[in-house]
Amino acid sequence: MFIQTEATPNPATLKFLPGRDVSPDAPIEIRSSTEAAHSPLAQRLFDIDGVSSVFFGSDFVAVTKGEGEWPHLKPAILGAIMEHFLSGAPLIAEGHDHEVYGYDDGEEFFDDADIDTVEIIKDLIETRVRPAVAGDGGDITFRGYRDGIVYLAMKGACSGCPSSTATLRHGIENLLRHFLPDVQEVQAV
Repeated sequence: MFIQTEATPNPATLKFLPGRDVSPDAPIEIRSSTEAAHSPLAQRLFDIDGVSSVFFGSDFVAVTKGEGEWPHLKPAILGAIMEHFLSGAPLIAEGHDHEVYGYDDGEEFFDDADIDTVEIIKDLIETRVRPAVAGDGGDITFRGYRDGIVYLAMKGACSGCPSSTATLRHGIENLLRHFLPDVQEVQAV
């Protein structure tokens, strides 16, 4: 088994591509060893000193480090991912599902009068923004819209990334403003 690695815009996060589906149904972000209890792969990764969070995308695993350096962490992470996939163990243990991880951070909020604007925002996020963000080892979801401000949740490599503010301001905000002049600002929640 050959696992490719890719740098992400976040220097604390590396993207690992095992060449197979990881979490095709929905992305999963696991931020602690406690949350990892129902995922055999996440447990293996959190057993490595220095791993601070794990993000499972459709075909990748993004690992964020707290302490330590990549030259020391990377071989252990590669070994854990390879061991997991060769074992045939599921990503999520039997009897548990994606809901365990609370990927949906709560209900969306917006005024009913803004439903048309919200649908366009969601479509633009889904078709133009999420694929690019996934390429960088993360995910982004719509959380709300109020008074011209779009609220987005950033996950994986995008969470805590030094360039995420620039991504929101210059990339996503400009894209949304181009199609929806009512959008004034984009904020991370």
